[in-house]
Amino acid sequence: MPLLTDPKYHHRWKLSVAPMMDWTDRHCRYFHRLLTKNTLLYTEMVTTGALLHGDVPRHLDFNTEEHPVALQLGGSEPADLAKAARLGEQWGYDEINLNCGCPSERVQRGAFGACLMAEPALVADCVKAMLDVVRVPVTVKHRIGIDKTESYEFVRDFVGAIADAGCEVFIVHARNAWLQGLSPKQNREVPPLRYELVHRLKKEFPHLVIALNGGINTPEQIRGELAQVDGVMVGREAYHNPWVMADWDAAFYGDSVSRQGISRDSVQEQMVQYMEREAERGTGWYSIARHMLGLRHGQSGARLWRQVWSDHRLKTLPAREVAQRAALASERV
Repeated sequence: MPLLTDPKYHHRWKLSVAPMMDWTDRHCRYFHRLLTKNTLLYTEMVTTGALLHGDVPRHLDFNTEEHPVALQLGGSEPADLAKAARLGEQWGYDEINLNCGCPSERVQRGAFGACLMAEPALVADCVKAMLDVVRVPVTVKHRIGIDKTESYEFVRDFVGAIADAGCEVFIVHARNAWLQGLSPKQNREVPPLRYELVHRLKKEFPHLVIALNGGINTPEQIRGELAQVDGVMVGREAYHNPWVMADWDAAFYGDSVSRQGISRDSVQEQMVQYMEREAERGTGWYSIARHMLGLRHGQSGARLWRQVWSDHRLKTLPAREVAQRAALASERV
């Protein structure tokens, strides 16, 4: 049964938080799950080399509360990706996603990321190799083009080739990736957003799941895009202003129960309890708290609250004492 019509995956890709290097680790995802129960969460990109030759638990461990959660892989060798995908499924991930969108020079040196869009036959082999060894969905995240190739036909042919290999879900960052001359940050800002190309993909491939990524910041934008594609992936807005996600379950999933009674204070309290549990495993609160610094974005006293939670001089204090200091600081406003 195609994923688009399979009840098991109904609405799975309607809303998701983008994989973001150095940000969407397991602590960040635990925090995001406190705000939204239904939104699909993604790991940071994990390279095949890190899994096949490195510390697997460090890269793949996650909290059961994070489901549904997808593992994003970086790589270009079909056999290696198959092994990494199998590991991801064994560890319990709900989806394996292949990164074909990252434009950084370091990723290019590894011959994966956005540069793979120039080799659709290779990507198809990679996808098929993964599909052959796992039962969870294998998806692809990509751009609408590379460098200054701006034809719709380029991305259409890429999606068509990968779909022929069995991939049914495409998360499309609606910008080109410039492989030369722009930093990763500039690649998120300089190439223009062209949502109309993603809309065309959905019209041409109605049987595929097409989700749009790039520049989406407001509920109104999400609602507007969901009228034309199957899903919306939100990135930096979800990280810097995470409270926007507190309304998503009710607004987009018709779920007004799971987040009933949620408040910024209740979320912070749950995070403090999480930090206390993690402290018993040897994880300091400082590496966890950095992900929730946007929790009080736009609120009175938010700046002073952030200053306390990001003060490295307080690292040796228990998380609960830091929370008390943060509360007192924010109340001075």
